[in-house]
Amino acid sequence: MRALHIITGLGVGGAEQQLRLMLRHLPVDCDVVTLTNPGAVADGLTADGVRVTHLGMHGNRDLAALPRLVRTIRAGRYDLVHTHLYRACVYGRLAARLAGVRAVVATEHSLGDTQMEGRRLTPGVRALYLASERLGSATVAVSAAVADRLKRWGVPAPRIEVVPNGIDLDGFRFDAERRASTRRRLGLPEDAFVVGGIGRLTPGKRFDVLVRALTRLPEDHWLLLVGGGPEEHVLRRTAQEAGVAGRVLFTGERPYVPDGSPGPDLPSLTSAMDLFASPSPDEAFGLAAVEALAAGLPVLYAACPAIEDLPESAAPGARRVRGGPEEYARAITEARAAGPRPRTAPEAAHRYSITRSATRLLDVYAAAVAGPGATPPGQPPVAAARLLDVHATATAGPEAPPPGPPPVVGPLSESASSSPVDAVAVSGPPTLPGPASGPGLASAPSRSSGAGASSASSISSLGASPS
Repeated sequence: MRALHIITGLGVGGAEQQLRLMLRHLPVDCDVVTLTNPGAVADGLTADGVRVTHLGMHGNRDLAALPRLVRTIRAGRYDLVHTHLYRACVYGRLAARLAGVRAVVATEHSLGDTQMEGRRLTPGVRALYLASERLGSATVAVSAAVADRLKRWGVPAPRIEVVPNGIDLDGFRFDAERRASTRRRLGLPEDAFVVGGIGRLTPGKRFDVLVRALTRLPEDHWLLLVGGGPEEHVLRRTAQEAGVAGRVLFTGERPYVPDGSPGPDLPSLTSAMDLFASPSPDEAFGLAAVEALAAGLPVLYAACPAIEDLPESAAPGARRVRGGPEEYARAITEARAAGPRPRTAPEAAHRYSITRSATRLLDVYAAAVAGPGATPPGQPPVAAARLLDVHATATAGPEAPPPGPPPVVGPLSESASSSPVDAVAVSGPPTLPGPASGPGLASAPSRSSGAGASSASSISSLGASPS
């Protein structure tokens, strides 16, 4: 089976790094298209042997990118297209249908109660999302909380599948030697109690709460912030004005695995911490918190569906904290007073192993490919059988070998393909093929393709900008 993953960008971010990790454990022949920003994760995918194509999209409403994407999908003769992040879902679902691919899966990585990927949830954003969602086979929610939000939006429950984000348990396992070397590298005092925060430095993450909490804590408490973003200069100024700048460290964006760049990787940084805190009140999953649990850290959080969906006994070191700097300072003090815990991963971390998530995603793929009309025109109707063979092998234990063709990273221009875009009418509504009859799989549930009317022009006509 051949699958194409389409994502908005490949800079260092949760969804982007989750894609790379998933492809390392998914026994399917996968290529990746990034609409824009082929950053550090693109380099990592390339190093893993994945073919990455940069579409060279210019802006949210660059409709000229649509025919290029359609040509790319056609040329690859893919059995399934999987889209990630808002802009890629809007353009990718439409392009896949125009290219004749009926098995289209989308993962909703970051849908909160009031925002999606930092984008305010306006009626236009919602309308455009729902219009494109009807063109897919299934929508994957990374948590039960996201699934409930999708249902409230109007996405039919049978089209929603919950596949949690996965973590590399071995990669985040606590390592005392790695802890000592990383703390020396960061210049931390030996007796420092290090509170860690991981994520994009944006207002919604509320890392300023941790900076201000530091002013209420003894001098041996330090704050280690891992991530980059537009709020960094504000946080630095806040720390300076509060008189704690000398005890706040900013590492910038850090990779999940060593990539040759200066500085420690993310698992090394979690080993260097003594406690993890996430004051963000609106999370779709809470991946950083789960990774912190895998590193054996006590975790304080304001919102974390990944933990909240489990029994309290699954994460005994996790505690929900509501409020601001004073409440977090008190919780940090109480956690330290409780004494050090064994740095072992609790049951919650094991529940979100990447191998379990990959197996569940294969189930979704099998159902999408086996659905009515899922085989692309001109392709032999055997993709579902091939996928089931792969799925049986994966669930039995052995993994498929890595993809063979050498990766290619580069912008895709209009001249990248000589084939005409005869079925794409960017200025008007395309005629989408209706559901076709095809062989089903007795063991896989059937899903409706939901071939609702849509058009490329609707992308710019609605008051939303897919990004």
